[in-house]
Amino acid sequence: MKTKTIMKKIAAITMGTCIAAGLSACGQSGAAGNTNAEGAAADNAGADAVVEYKVGICNYVDDASLNQIVDNIESELEAIGKDKGVTFTVKYDNCNADANVLAQIVANFEADDVDLMIGVATPVAMAMQGATEESKTPVVFSAVSDPISTGLAASMDAPGANITGTSDMLNTDSIMNMMIAADPDISKVGLLYDAGQDSSTTAIKKAKEFLEGKGIEVVEQTGTNVEEVTLAANALVSAGVEAIFTPTDNTIMTAELSIYEILRDAGIPHYCGADSFALNGAFLGFGVNYANLGKETADMAADILLNSKDPGAVPVKTFDNGIVTINEEIMEALGMDIDSLKTSFADYASSIQTIRTAESFE
Repeated sequence: MKTKTIMKKIAAITMGTCIAAGLSACGQSGAAGNTNAEGAAADNAGADAVVEYKVGICNYVDDASLNQIVDNIESELEAIGKDKGVTFTVKYDNCNADANVLAQIVANFEADDVDLMIGVATPVAMAMQGATEESKTPVVFSAVSDPISTGLAASMDAPGANITGTSDMLNTDSIMNMMIAADPDISKVGLLYDAGQDSSTTAIKKAKEFLEGKGIEVVEQTGTNVEEVTLAANALVSAGVEAIFTPTDNTIMTAELSIYEILRDAGIPHYCGADSFALNGAFLGFGVNYANLGKETADMAADILLNSKDPGAVPVKTFDNGIVTINEEIMEALGMDIDSLKTSFADYASSIQTIRTAESFE
């Protein structure tokens, strides 16, 4: 915990003690200062003083999932602040997937002397981890798919250093099994992802191993921006894939609204690692509830600040990622129905819900 955060607590306790005992016990001029209305008003103002914590939040990119996380972090911090009688002053920024902008945002947070940083998505968390090695500013990450392989955590139970957070780790085997359950005769599957996204590395590797182990041909296409992802989607259609898998990949997420009609018209279901993909037109999203993940991230951050906890000793929080979200319009276009899908997916999903195409969550 940073020294300044501890000092805020000491200052708040000292202020309360002074008010309770009278200013004469805390300073030589106290008695004289409290003999008039102005002094009494000052005492009352001190009694109402609220401890403030500065929290720097950086989002990796504008997409439905990550924006939903940020919204819920901010609203939860506000609610906790009202409940505990403290103020969380949030400094928010979005690097829009630009590494140079990200580095500057994190440097600004350090210059502003924030009490804690929250990094939404793996690249942001990694940048914050590197930038706070000396200052030891507490860092809480959110929506990091694989904290251990990226070096953000030594273990899920004891991440170490000055960092912990929430993970949206994907159960890749379950989503592959759903793909086969929906189409038992499937023989060729496309993998669509950004090779530069750490969140995709482990999931893509597991998907390839699973599919090839079942004798299913795998076709890979990658992209780093909307134009490249659109070309990649068209290439998968031309290759004759019967389904496409994308993990919790932020690059593909930002392009989903541009490619879902291509896949729909080709009759190819797109299986993805988050409900926001389904919101933006994919056939199916599978994974955690991102609204809940955002709230839990805020709870962890507040707990660290209010209770002077060592982030490195706070276990990384994982979630039930068996929530299936099906896009009703795409389902109908593919000639499927919800009852048969619920039967097919029953062994792999903790819950199944439907959604209609929209740009963002309401």
